[in-house]
Parts: sequence; structure tokens; C-alpha cells
Amino acid sequence: MDRKVSVAPMMDCTDRHERFFLRLISKNVLLYTEMIVSEAINRGDKKKLLEFNIEEKPVALQVGGSSPKLLAEAAKVGEEFGYDEINLNLGCPSKKVQKNKFGACLIKEPNLVADCLNEMRSATSVPVTVKTRIGYDQVDDYESLYNFISTLKQTGVKTFIIHARKAMLGKFTPKQNLNIPPLKYEMVYNLKKDFQDLEIIINGGITSAQQVIDHLNKVDGAMIGRAVYHSPYLLADIENKIFKNTNVPTREEIIEKLIFYIKNEIKKGTRINQVMRHTLGLFHGQTGASFWKKYLSENMCVRDADVKKIDHIMDKIKTRHTETSVGRID
Repeated sequence: MDRKVSVAPMMDCTDRHERFFLRLISKNVLLYTEMIVSEAINRGDKKKLLEFNIEEKPVALQVGGSSPKLLAEAAKVGEEFGYDEINLNLGCPSKKVQKNKFGACLIKEPNLVADCLNEMRSATSVPVTVKTRIGYDQVDDYESLYNFISTLKQTGVKTFIIHARKAMLGKFTPKQNLNIPPLKYEMVYNLKKDFQDLEIIINGGITSAQQVIDHLNKVDGAMIGRAVYHSPYLLADIENKIFKNTNVPTREEIIEKLIFYIKNEIKKGTRINQVMRHTLGLFHGQTGASFWKKYLSENMCVRDADVKKIDHIMDKIKTRHTETSVGRID
């Protein structure tokens, strides 16, 4: 599977509607689900949690947890639903996640993590991967990171996605943990030098196709998060410059396809804002982008039953023909 470029798992962002939308822009990047807790998968509504549109593929399921048994069962279910990869979250720093003993706090317990990975790999035939940070609190030296990866490598896991920041457990909010700890890309580059047989993917602070190109000179892949969510058409530039795809759809073509998707989803009970909230940044940097955001914000929360209103909104969006005409929507 090509992991040269991927979109990071983001809570409240990379749900199935966001993934379908991003797939309309890029046919090559690997997409990830939001982190889903293994216990929820095993005890909850599996279809509601895991079902996705086949057009989203390739798509990876990210799970959180610390029970080898529950994680193994979740991995097996994920494979049954058709996911192309099962990824274990070792990077989330939120207090709620720590309280339930998963996420970044597990970096403290490499042997437990290894047990989890061994059980997951035994339960599924699809690749099991790891997403982690370079360290936590005051433990952010390269030797500790090297030893951590060495322990996990013994499980047979071959792919490690490294967020090049440490996690400050209990001291910072999740948002602060995405901005305050400094990025240390050299530590990730050094991992690739020391573990030539592993696939090392770098994550954190990547905002352009050129940055991806620069990273790819030193590691195997790059994962982009918030930059894609806030400016999704960045993937068009990545398609063109990284994958040499010269047939990327225009923003207008993307909207056309999304309208068809929305009308089908509405029949299933999906609310229009559940889809369109992900498109607010589609015209980021373009003339009229503020009008696009304003129009959507004012109109996408209509009641499910108001079909005429929905059709009116969709028709208004559809009649916008050029990127510079967004401001004419009324």
C-alpha cells in the first residue's frame, strides 16, 4: 500500500463524509478514520461506527485502547469491514484518553504496547501500524525513542508514523499539544537512518506539497493533518506534484459530485451539515471564499424533512460556475 502521503486521523474531522469528500479531490492519498476506541467497536453499534463508502479506499482504521484482547477483536472486525490497515494510536494526549489508559501515555509502557501489537497482528491479515509521538513530558531524547521503536519492531510491525512533537501529559490541552511542543524533524530522520528496514512516516506541521517533497528525501512518507482540513484543495496540489496526476477535478466538479452524494445520504437520514461542514475550506485562498463559508454556515443546518429547502441550497451551490463567482450566491 502506498503511504507516501496520507491524511491524519483527526477527532471530529475525518469521519466518513470528510473522507468521501477528500477522495473526490485525491485518488492517491491514504485516508484514516478518527480514532475509535476498541471497547466501543466490540460493544457498540459496529455498523454505525465502521461502515464506509467503498469509494473512500484506501482507508485505514485507527483504534485506541490498551487491552490486547479488545484491540485484537477490534482489528479483526476492522478487517471484516474492509479496512486496508489497522493503526494503533499512541499519540493522543487528552486527559480523557489518558484516564482510560490509551494514547500517548502508553509510550511509558512499551512492553504492554508490544503485547497489544502482537495480539492485533495475530488477529488480522491486513497491516498493523503505529502512530506515536517522539516522547512525553521530560522524556524526549533520541535514545528513549530509539529503544521504544526497537521494542515495538520485535512484534513484526513495519510501519511507524511519527508525530515529531512530544506529548505533554496532563499539562497541555490537546490543542496546545499540537502547537507548543517544538517540532523535532531530525529525530524522525534519524529513525529512518537507524531503521532502514522500517517504513517511517513523518507527521506534524506539514502545510504544503513542497514540504512533503522535502520530507520524502529523508523518510518514506508524510502525513498531513490540520492543513488539509482547513484547506482541502491542498490535496490537488499534492496530486499534481507528488503523484504527477494532471487530471485533478476542479472545485466545481467536486461540488457536483458531492451534491449527488448528499442527496443519497439525506435519504438515509444524514443531515446536510454533517457533510457540508467539511467543505468550509474548499475555497480557501480564493476570491469569494468568505461568501462560501457564510452561505454554508447560514443554510446547511436546515431540518432533515425540509426537502425543498435542501434542494434550494443544492441548486444554489450547483449554479456557481467559477471560483470567483462564489460571492454571487444569495
